[in-house]
Amino acid sequence: MTDWMDKLPEAALEFLAGRKPDEVECVVSDLAGVARGKAMPASKFARQTHFYLPNSIFLQTITGDWTTMEGEAFTEPDMVLTPDFDTASAAPWTADLTLQVIHDINDQDGNPVPTAPRNVLKRVVELYNEKGWEPIVAPEMEFYLVARNLDPAHPIVPPMGRTGRRAAARQAYSMSAIDEHGPVIDDIYDFAEAQGIEIDGILQEGGAGQIELNMRHGDPVRLADEIFYFKRLIREAALRNDCYATFMAKPIEDEPGSAMHIHHSVVDRETGQNIFSEADGTESPAFMHFIAGLQTHMPSAIALMAPYVNSYRRYVPDHAAPINLEWGRDNRTTGLRVPVSGPEARRVENRLAGMDCNPYLGIAASLACGYLGLMEAKHPKEQYTGNAYQLDTNIPRGVLEALDLFREARDLHCVLGREFSRTYAAVKELEYTEFLQVISPWEREHLLLNV
Repeated sequence: MTDWMDKLPEAALEFLAGRKPDEVECVVSDLAGVARGKAMPASKFARQTHFYLPNSIFLQTITGDWTTMEGEAFTEPDMVLTPDFDTASAAPWTADLTLQVIHDINDQDGNPVPTAPRNVLKRVVELYNEKGWEPIVAPEMEFYLVARNLDPAHPIVPPMGRTGRRAAARQAYSMSAIDEHGPVIDDIYDFAEAQGIEIDGILQEGGAGQIELNMRHGDPVRLADEIFYFKRLIREAALRNDCYATFMAKPIEDEPGSAMHIHHSVVDRETGQNIFSEADGTESPAFMHFIAGLQTHMPSAIALMAPYVNSYRRYVPDHAAPINLEWGRDNRTTGLRVPVSGPEARRVENRLAGMDCNPYLGIAASLACGYLGLMEAKHPKEQYTGNAYQLDTNIPRGVLEALDLFREARDLHCVLGREFSRTYAAVKELEYTEFLQVISPWEREHLLLNV
């Protein structure tokens, strides 16, 4: 074995089973959560300690265009990418023996690049650590399996199940419905096991072909890495079985959207105790402050949790997505839910983030709002015990409104980083400008001959 292989996690070594890998994929996440990087022969990877990518990958929109920052020359200086061997993982769907490794991203002076999403999350976690706290998250991933869609002009439809019928809606928690996609689910389990990623559970959600995957709780950066890997893993499992997996927030009309619910708790680093609970098991002031932070700052952070035009189609009353920032105990109609738990597992679930968000940025934004709440020591509104869908919406209804709030959120910028915040807003504004150039079928149907 070469020296670098001695640094591999146990799951990667088990996957290799004493064999030498053929290829290594060196990957990072861009602002959209798309994997960028280089693939190279393992023999070449063994001979180098780092490689370079231009910083322009964080100025790129989802369509592939680039924004420019006002007052800055577009020179595309190289960033230095160094492998984080703790993230080394199998790519079990490839024809040859391949590993993928997430890389740390620094500038040429050795400083973390502030616009890199993984660095943004690390920055937020470090703010907690400086206070003697360890933030803990447990994400839930929702996604759709859909029939292959080769023409973007055609609507998305559910896939065929093993019965030969298309997947049916309104079958939440049905074992028969999940069995319809058995081969895809089997591949997801097999790929996850090869990658050493633990799945807490898989279930059928309310949409036609909609699946929820629950993950264990743990370190935010580690869990974001796993979601980053999971998205690719699930797409590959679907392709192997002649369908697509999509993480769009709202891929099918009249069906529920797909969320990335984030459960949060915070642990005292010295005692290991959950700071959301008092010694006698009751809710602590810190718990209320955290909820207040989410209620106060989440409107300004929605731009990171709902990053696209399509994201806002998810926030529809009675379609399993929140429309406001009420909070309640065991109330799934509120944007902020306190699940049933013992004092040691007391947590708050943020139900606002869509599955289309970058996992590093969605988790960072949510933790940032909670952190600001802990610093401000404010109290939340009274908990809501009724149907929160009957209340008014108090979150942004579209990309421009969300971006306007985000641009003005100075406190949030201080937590996430000012340079990142400025860059993110510029990229999203360009994406929206690009979207406005597209004429939709609705416009052709209702305006072409009527106005």
